[in-house]
Amino acid sequence: MHKFIYINTFLLILNFCSAQNKFGNPEVDPIQIQKSYTEWSVYQNKKIMLSRDFTALDSSSKEISKEAFLDQLANGNFIPIRLKSDNSTYYYKLFKILPKTDTSIKATINQIGFDSYKNYKMEGTVFPKFSFKDLNGNLVTNESMKGKIIVIKCWYIHCTPCIKEFPQVNKLVEEYKDRKDIVFMSLAEDSPEQLKTFLARKPLSYSVIPDMKEYMNESLQLNSFPTHFILNKEGLISKVLPNFESLEVALAKESKL
Repeated sequence: MHKFIYINTFLLILNFCSAQNKFGNPEVDPIQIQKSYTEWSVYQNKKIMLSRDFTALDSSSKEISKEAFLDQLANGNFIPIRLKSDNSTYYYKLFKILPKTDTSIKATINQIGFDSYKNYKMEGTVFPKFSFKDLNGNLVTNESMKGKIIVIKCWYIHCTPCIKEFPQVNKLVEEYKDRKDIVFMSLAEDSPEQLKTFLARKPLSYSVIPDMKEYMNESLQLNSFPTHFILNKEGLISKVLPNFESLEVALAKESKL
């Protein structure tokens, strides 16, 4: 009887280890990374890009949908860790948050998960109807943008992360300058006068549309800035992204479709 129990236990452990190793081992120690909010935050910001395409694994290494993965981050008690793999393949796995872990880590992950889940659910939907005039008086509408890939940056003057990425997004515009089918525009909360004064000191290569606070709050329901949208040539939302790094990866993919 005991021999039977030992064999079964051994087989369970063997199966668990096989499931763990099938996709690779964690690139960081899931226990160690939870010991410091700062250390976890640096890892999260640099290594975990929830807007990208990835293979999602639950805590037992079972493949799950991206939607289920993000839902567990938003409402559960998990941290996401990337498993070791080549640079072009992404496996993210859920690991339990330990009882003694700083509660700020869980709260932050829940918020990140909530925002990522909301963004993911917007993909494939029609971008809300718009008719905007930019700072130069050019009219932009859903109809006028059909047949083009549209890159939209949502921001405001006093958003430090929004301004910090200006050099990077300006470089992106330069990189795609020969692509007449790609349009870069930005929605800003601020007034035309405020924006003209600010942009004289901090240039932005996107076309800039002022007074967009109500539209971003009500039509887009944004609660995090910057937020970037990529719209495909049919006017559908291809990606909703939280930072330049995510945008660069997603636009490279969309531009080749």
